[in-house]
Amino acid sequence: MFNNAHLAPRPANHTPLTPLDMLDKTVAEHGGATAIIWGSSRHTWDDVDAAVQRMAEGLALHSVRPGDVVSVLAGNVPEMLVAHFAVPLLGAVLNTINTRLDAAAVSYILDHSGAKVIMADGPRAALAAEVANGRPCLVWGRLQENAAAFSVMDGPVSSMRRNWRDVVTDEWQPIALNYTSGTTGRPKGVVLHHRGAFQNAQGNRVSLGFGSSTAYLWTLPLFHCNGWCHGWAVTAAGGTHICLDGVDPEAVFGLIETHAVTNFACAPVVLYMLLDHPARKRRRADARRVMVGTGGAAPTTALIEQLDSIGFDLTHLYGQTECYGPCTINSLPPELADAPAARKAAYLASQGRPHATAPALRVIDAAGADVPPDGRTQGEIVLRGSTIMAGYLDDAAATQAAFDRDWFRTGDIAVIESDGRIHVRDRAKDVIITGGENVSSLEVEDILHRHSGVALAAVVAAPHPKWGETPYAFIEASHPVEAAELDAFCRERLAGFKRPRRFVFGEIPKTATGKVQKFLLRQMAAELVEREKHEQP
Repeated sequence: MFNNAHLAPRPANHTPLTPLDMLDKTVAEHGGATAIIWGSSRHTWDDVDAAVQRMAEGLALHSVRPGDVVSVLAGNVPEMLVAHFAVPLLGAVLNTINTRLDAAAVSYILDHSGAKVIMADGPRAALAAEVANGRPCLVWGRLQENAAAFSVMDGPVSSMRRNWRDVVTDEWQPIALNYTSGTTGRPKGVVLHHRGAFQNAQGNRVSLGFGSSTAYLWTLPLFHCNGWCHGWAVTAAGGTHICLDGVDPEAVFGLIETHAVTNFACAPVVLYMLLDHPARKRRRADARRVMVGTGGAAPTTALIEQLDSIGFDLTHLYGQTECYGPCTINSLPPELADAPAARKAAYLASQGRPHATAPALRVIDAAGADVPPDGRTQGEIVLRGSTIMAGYLDDAAATQAAFDRDWFRTGDIAVIESDGRIHVRDRAKDVIITGGENVSSLEVEDILHRHSGVALAAVVAAPHPKWGETPYAFIEASHPVEAAELDAFCRERLAGFKRPRRFVFGEIPKTATGKVQKFLLRQMAAELVEREKHEQP
């Protein structure tokens, strides 16, 4: 009875979901409030709105049209936030690029994406000009050789105001193109749509408690999965963005105090940087609490204790670029606020449950059946919902493989606790199979992180002539420590087949977002094995 033609969607009752609508509402409600703080500069939401119009107009003059890709090489500067609204305002697709990539990798992304224009901030202008290859290269605020100056945050605004409704007519239109971080080799282009960006941003806003009093410090790179959609989420809440281009512990602690920061997010490696810096002494346990979102490694008891001591409350997140960043959240419940650090760490070790607008989540076995919620039986995390990518650009085979059995296959291995929280055990490709036994690299890393001499541990499989594979541990030490000491530590806490057979000390290769590049470590481990063969008498 509800299939009548007159009940079909129409302009009066159906508008595409898009983060652009969030900006409109925030400007209308909070126009004069502070939107962005950058050094000594402050910009209101009215200023941001004008900057968005300026940037869109400048891109249009360089023939950017709906569907075109606009690439950006920039840090966490005001213009980067503006680009998240100005590029889609034209119906174009935002492609933010990891600023730590070399010229060859950036060139690959520009060519693969078919970028029409590249924008950059001053520090990345030289790289942008080098890889532009005939594309317009626009540098914000200053003139560079082989690049055009492009003032965004000040100047006149065209009398012709652009309206996103003229070009965003379908919420399935792409809003962003993000390339995977390179932990497994050649990056894939992840196509994200307006609907998913809107819903993920709203889910973050609700689940993380963003509001008009939120002061969000940008320690997380905005180029990484669009800053986990937090740029759109904080904007939707009418909060304040505090820009920081690069993680400098001295600056982080200073900005937290100066601007009464309420939230920031980062990889675990950044937390260790902060805790190891002398500036942490400025913070006291009774200081105003700051919520910190992190993901990628389970927090240890030592980490929780140290964060508690400087007034940081940890929230554990889990997600992937393909699902717009974090899709699960695990915050400490109020009843555990005063619990011992070990109890907090045990609770926060899991990745939690899907956030407010996250996709449906299951953990399935090889046959596609749900694993029991016993906290022991392992399976693969699969997702289904609006906050899943459209697919991989120009890669139908990889897209089809990712959407096997009508669910998105994450490749992450987890268990489900009795209360419904997931606990990631490993990446499918990172499970070490030694003598037919499965070893979770994350389990071994968690044990190693409990040793005071280990700042960072990464465990991978090394080839073994008898067992097939065996664990090797790569260690960044916090103070001098011997392999024999770590081996003895592991002997007391791990089964024999799980113990690392070798400890390798030195800097661990990471992506710009702090993810350990295990594919490089596996190569290093294989090379060490080969070297040992040749060195044997």
